[in-house]
Amino acid sequence: MNRFKSIFLCAAALLCAVPAMPCSRVVFRGDSTDIVMVGRTLDWTSPIPTDIYVYPAGMKKQSMDHGPRFTWTSKYGSTLAVGYDGGVTEGMNDQGLAMNGLFCNVSEYTVAPKGSDMPVMSLSVLVSYFLDNFSTVSEVRSWLEENPFGITGATFDGGTVSLLHWAVTDRSGNTLIMEYDKGKLNLYEGKEYQTLTNNPMFPQMLAVNDYWKTVGGENFLPGSVRSSDRFVRGNYFIHHIPAVDVTADQTVANVIGVLGAVAVPYQYEVDGTPRMSTQWRSVSDLNRNRYYFRFSDALGVFYIDMAKLDLRPGAPVLKLNTKYHNEFFGNVNKLLKHSKPFNPMW
Repeated sequence: MNRFKSIFLCAAALLCAVPAMPCSRVVFRGDSTDIVMVGRTLDWTSPIPTDIYVYPAGMKKQSMDHGPRFTWTSKYGSTLAVGYDGGVTEGMNDQGLAMNGLFCNVSEYTVAPKGSDMPVMSLSVLVSYFLDNFSTVSEVRSWLEENPFGITGATFDGGTVSLLHWAVTDRSGNTLIMEYDKGKLNLYEGKEYQTLTNNPMFPQMLAVNDYWKTVGGENFLPGSVRSSDRFVRGNYFIHHIPAVDVTADQTVANVIGVLGAVAVPYQYEVDGTPRMSTQWRSVSDLNRNRYYFRFSDALGVFYIDMAKLDLRPGAPVLKLNTKYHNEFFGNVNKLLKHSKPFNPMW
């Protein structure tokens, strides 16, 4: 009884304190590892221009434009959602590793001490670094535990600071949550971590979800657009869609359905004041190397089939300009055009 009361009080306090924040992420795991998919929504108050790039392996890159930094040559090809043509929001590589950045305004990054030789990573290329270099969650974690680095990044949308946390999932269905709390990187790894939204920090969010498990989602689910409510709904539904005798195509549709349960209606307003609404949603099919995408103001779901693209070293960078996204439907490989790499917003 005391434990239940503690969980209840913790959940109640968080429900009152957490404002509506953007973005939700879910991971589907079939009974076997034949079907593993990552779905996410991106929410914001104003449109975030997002184009899709496909990068081949063998590209030389750097984590900052000056000072101590990482330099590398990409091992793997990747498909990337790039906001403002200057920063990677999320993506997946040809090894079936997906990484997504979600807003979390209580994050406090590690900052490289002034004058030190600690490498610095720009937020604009952070996701690319991991997709370029690793194929599994265990590889990512091992590297993170041995390689401290500072984080920096440009503001966007008129001065908003990019405060994020990240989730990485591989083809086995294993997930790693990366959160910075008071300058310290905390890592949470496990196949059971199938949901992520925004504030509060992940352990507190799990406490909120534990409370709702005692209520039982078949009886009642929280319905607001708060981060904690979306977490509970997403976690409940991703565990209650078919995981046996289901095809990959059916699963894509089911995951999109779960994203609908956590999405915020496009151009959502209260009393004439614009609130966070879902700009787009994506599904990364980690086994078939397909990246599905749908803008909220469009009817069609489209996808890039990485398995049918040349991602070998020396292949060109490709770009899907989404200006006319209302016309996109189905496989859009033929709409990809040769492109220069995007310019990172250091």
